[in-house]
Amino acid sequence: MRIDFVTLFPEMCEAVMAESIIGRARKKGVLQVYCHQIRDFANNKHNRVDDSPFGGGMGMLLMAEPIALCLEDVIRQVGKKPHIVYLSPQGNTLTQKHVKELAGYENLTLLCGHYEGIDERVLEEFVDEEISIGDYVVTGGELPALVLADSVSRMIDGVLSAPECFEEESHFNGLLEYPQYTRPADWRGKQVPEVLVSGHHENVRKWRHEQSLLRTAQKRPELLKCADLTQQDREFLEKLEKSRENAEDEC
Repeated sequence: MRIDFVTLFPEMCEAVMAESIIGRARKKGVLQVYCHQIRDFANNKHNRVDDSPFGGGMGMLLMAEPIALCLEDVIRQVGKKPHIVYLSPQGNTLTQKHVKELAGYENLTLLCGHYEGIDERVLEEFVDEEISIGDYVVTGGELPALVLADSVSRMIDGVLSAPECFEEESHFNGLLEYPQYTRPADWRGKQVPEVLVSGHHENVRKWRHEQSLLRTAQKRPELLKCADLTQQDREFLEKLEKSRENAEDEC
């Protein structure tokens, strides 16, 4: 996969994407990342890329032409139009399901806004979708773009050591991840659950799955509405609910 950042702060994006697992994947050639400076496409001597919005209002707006020229240069480099995402608080909220869909693209271009945003006309002309990482606002699109790029990159074959590294994580299958432990088995009087040191793989698998159901029911019960649950899962959750109701009645 190739990911392109279109941004006023390419050094910021490059610094993050050069580190850790993503950085190693780039060195192996599994992932390509390019960061493009919008100011390089300004057509004035001061490399200015913003102006005041028509109609008045606070703040400045990124102009259409420098962004359009930058995106056209990316398209030329890629050899075809990539899937272009604008990181915006007005977009659909990023989910793991959407991350899996984005990982299916060969080329992703992430457009990072700044100031009060971007001239609407360039969005209409180039952008395929708008994505938000949550219902809050940050100072620019770089951090959201990096979150998206990281979450998508780790789904690419060869980035992580094996698919199991992400297939059992929170949200991948609609459930939250089970609790995990490492040595020592006794830490400050707190014991690792006995099943995990039993060596019985099927019991471990069952315990982990039930813990995922339990955690999801306790922390994010709304996720269960869309999770792919078996009849056995539903019976387990019904028992949990009855136990909770009985405990409340006793109180």
